[in-house]
Amino acid sequence: MTDLDAAIGRAWRDDTSWELLTELTAREHRMAGHPGEHRAADLVRDAFETAGLHDVRTDEFPVHRWNRGTSELSLTAPFERAFKTIALPYSPAGEVSADLVDVGYGTPEEFDELDVEGKVVVTSTTTPESYGRFVHRMEKYGHAVEAGAAAFVFANHKPGQLPPTGSLRFDGEGAIPAVGVSLEAGEWLTEHAGDGAEVTVAVEAETVDGTSPNVHGTLGPEGDDEVVVVAHLDAHDVAEGALDNGCGVATLVGTARLLAELEPDLDARVRLAAVGAEEVGLHGAAALADDLDLDRVRAVVNLDGAGRYRDLRPLTQTSETLTEIIERVAGEHDYPAATRKAPSPYSDHWPFVDEGVPAVQLHSQSGERGRGWGHTEGDTRDKTDPRNLREHAILVALLCRELASTDDIPRVDDDELREGLVEQKMERGMRAADIWPERWE
Repeated sequence: MTDLDAAIGRAWRDDTSWELLTELTAREHRMAGHPGEHRAADLVRDAFETAGLHDVRTDEFPVHRWNRGTSELSLTAPFERAFKTIALPYSPAGEVSADLVDVGYGTPEEFDELDVEGKVVVTSTTTPESYGRFVHRMEKYGHAVEAGAAAFVFANHKPGQLPPTGSLRFDGEGAIPAVGVSLEAGEWLTEHAGDGAEVTVAVEAETVDGTSPNVHGTLGPEGDDEVVVVAHLDAHDVAEGALDNGCGVATLVGTARLLAELEPDLDARVRLAAVGAEEVGLHGAAALADDLDLDRVRAVVNLDGAGRYRDLRPLTQTSETLTEIIERVAGEHDYPAATRKAPSPYSDHWPFVDEGVPAVQLHSQSGERGRGWGHTEGDTRDKTDPRNLREHAILVALLCRELASTDDIPRVDDDELREGLVEQKMERGMRAADIWPERWE
């Protein structure tokens, strides 16, 4: 048996995760399908091989690669003023001049109350606490398209002159131009939206064929069953992608290094995977799920958000057993973990959960609502803390060791999954985003 305390002590002194995060953020952007994403995959592959993973390989899969051009947004009435803006990935090229309508938080109920046909809509990146859940950007865009809007403006709810980005769809180019603006610009736009405001939105961009990489390897004994740990490689091209999701990738590598020391204690194989193209459609996770025998996957641990902030927030996707295991492991090590069972389709666990595989997204929280610095130019390495990378890597490794010794984790109940999404009022939004599972039609 491994001397666990000694192994954890060495992991606490290991700077490899921080060094990897530094390399990831020092280089060109990691937008899906672009060269920087492939170079990031090479860095992780080297780290996996150095850690001692077995059968390390890189698989490539096709994606729709979005190439950013220029974007503009100007208020033309009641006065003229241009605002800094960035186009949202999968925005089509185009120019629209039309009346501006403020749709508030972009909930379906707000769209129902307004006539937005042929108009430019502006909506906030946030959702009020009273609504009960966070309404995703893709849902808001889908509602705008369904209602006949001519263009979509996404206004940050965080100050700092930071226009937000984020993909509009999961499968390719959207129907109408879309841009992000800062909170400060959004204040000007919404103030005049009910006062005859007119705007012009212009986007130059293209969507072409490309490829993205998955890098994965294994630890533990040969056998049929395995635990899968994933973290997405890609990041938006407007910043370094340190928090989203450089921290997750760095945590994955730290987990791999500790698990390599704990390998004699593993009762089942653990597969560690850095996957591509999450931000534009969960394509890497979907490709990995297609490549594996999912009947043999006991559970999936998704590190989209791990390592960013101090306290873990495990999202267990309806699984009571995973909730119990995570709370037990966190409790044994006196670590706060605010688990939540409600399902969500907007990260790399979803291609697995959708097929019945139990999964958890190990997010972390800063105490603020929303993404914070994520998806903006402010997502840079100075916002991160190497202590979070080390602590979360240790906790993930201990969780994987526990999952590898647990062979009776129930599969996701399809009715319970559907009911969980419906209870959160997600059906209409998922339909608008074109991601509601066909089997539930």
